[in-house]
Amino acid sequence: MQSSVSDWLTLEAEFLLRQQVRRSLRRWAQHVLAPIGQSPARHHDLLIAELEALAAGKFLRLMVLMPPGSAKSTYASVLFPTWWYTQFPTSSIIAASHTAGLALHFSRRVRDIVARYRELLGYQVTSSIASAHSWTTSLGGEYIAAGIRGAITGRRADLAIIDDPIKSQFIAESSVQRGHIWDWYRSDLVTRLKPNARIVLIMTRWHEDDLGGHLLSAAGPEWRVLRLPALAEPHDPLGREIGEPLWPQWEGMEALSAKRDLVGSRIWSALYQQSPRQTEGTVFNTTRVRLLENAIVATDTHTIRAWDLAATLAEKGSDPDWTVGVKISRDAKGYYTILDVIRLRGSPSQIEDAIRIAAKADGEKVWIGLPEDPGQAGKSQAAYMTRQLSGYRVITARESGSKLTRALPVASQMEVGNICAVQAAWNRCFFDELAEFPLGRKDDQVDALVRGFTALNGTTDLSRFTSVPFFGR
Repeated sequence: MQSSVSDWLTLEAEFLLRQQVRRSLRRWAQHVLAPIGQSPARHHDLLIAELEALAAGKFLRLMVLMPPGSAKSTYASVLFPTWWYTQFPTSSIIAASHTAGLALHFSRRVRDIVARYRELLGYQVTSSIASAHSWTTSLGGEYIAAGIRGAITGRRADLAIIDDPIKSQFIAESSVQRGHIWDWYRSDLVTRLKPNARIVLIMTRWHEDDLGGHLLSAAGPEWRVLRLPALAEPHDPLGREIGEPLWPQWEGMEALSAKRDLVGSRIWSALYQQSPRQTEGTVFNTTRVRLLENAIVATDTHTIRAWDLAATLAEKGSDPDWTVGVKISRDAKGYYTILDVIRLRGSPSQIEDAIRIAAKADGEKVWIGLPEDPGQAGKSQAAYMTRQLSGYRVITARESGSKLTRALPVASQMEVGNICAVQAAWNRCFFDELAEFPLGRKDDQVDALVRGFTALNGTTDLSRFTSVPFFGR
């Protein structure tokens, strides 16, 4: 009799627990984490509430911005998907990370928890245990793991979880790589979503134009944002005092201060405070450049297209330099307008052809600025290119001093608002490179701009030539 009562009480407790964990993500998290001595902290409770609201359909897009080590992935990428299937048993999840390896890591953790608590959850993994790329549940659910830009063609999802889309600072600083991630999101992932599908983006910020920044700029109010910096700022979502650590039980003020001193203010601001900003000490204040939409003819202007020639050719697996031609004008009042940017990679003959084609399109009144590298080889190359451009006004000049020193005069004119640019497709890539200089990976566009600016303000007397019409202010 005593045994029967005990068994009944055990069954009732299990029944109540099953109801609790299926009703509450927090109760589910408590149960799973208890055996390893963990429980949700304040910021985890807030994250859990946001995930539950997402599941309930109160909003469809959630962006979670927290510093490294805040356990955001444990809750959003591991515990949430296992609980999601208790709410939507036949749904499909696409989980993506910066590489397939990280996505598979999360997939295995999710699958292992399902296997351990299958009776409590009410479902189990039914497909091959060997495949973490794609598996199904006994109630008809499906889980697909993929790296960013990985193949998800032919799959549809009710829930997409993007966790840590950027692998490193190296990737974050590359406008090309950021562009690839954005293209993957809008072309591959979004097109795979079912009607009313949810998206959860979990990340630390790296750059003003990373995926989170791009989504906030492009989509805006569509996204609900949970931003929790390592050290509290005014209007903190948790009600912390300014400067209070996010998770003091895990990482207190002393440890965070040491980390801030180690990584520097720029990385600290981005990764830990979730407020990426331009490189501290950035040379070019690109926010001071005014973009022009309409073409206006000016009669008091001199124009040059200055070239920076690639030092290395494109090779498979390499990251070669670009050949860049920046067309810039200066009027009688001392205002400058960046009219056009050509950027290409190719063989020497292809580059020569591109320069000739640009010269023909620009016209005979537009100067052509070419570099003259030190030594006899540089002088011979400059002489050769000048002959190829017979009939055009060609300036060749050697450059001295560091790149930073040469760039400062242009930067000062930009700072006071004397430089504008024609609005065009090349703007984003061009201004990204300027904003990252001198710490960016490439500076070919900077070099071409500086060369053109220097020529317009150099010793060559351009005034004796006819004024050149241009598209400007």
